[in-house]
Amino acid sequence: MNFPMLTIGELAVRTGVATSALRFYEERRLIGSVRTEAGHRRYWRATTRRVAFIVFAQRVGLSLEEIGSELAKLPTNRAPHGQEWARLSATWTTRIASRIEELRRLERGLTDCIGCGCLSLERCHVLNPGDRVAEKGQGPRFWMGDSPDKG
Repeated sequence: MNFPMLTIGELAVRTGVATSALRFYEERRLIGSVRTEAGHRRYWRATTRRVAFIVFAQRVGLSLEEIGSELAKLPTNRAPHGQEWARLSATWTTRIASRIEELRRLERGLTDCIGCGCLSLERCHVLNPGDRVAEKGQGPRFWMGDSPDKG
């Protein structure tokens, strides 16, 4: 079955992504198009899935370079089949789990640290008596995964 290709405007409407972003993705070779004799871009319908992948991957936290590397494993002019998507998404499981844990640490920080009202890990007598956290290194140690052991 031969489906007509999409214009950049149609692709933008179908994906909810601005035409400027689509041009940017094309510049970065994340998506591709063919040009008409008049020089207008035309996209394969399968590009809608590639754009959805880009949007989702960015939300997961992948960089554009990582996204490009992953997309290079997929066909450009047809929709990937289930096995191809499954192989691609399997690499995300660890990344998503790490992101979830990071958000949980952030949530605990909001309730444990900011919730008490002192707003200072340096002076906090509940989670950081005597500024013991400083011994663990620089940065937001609890949010980075260090345990606020009290003993």
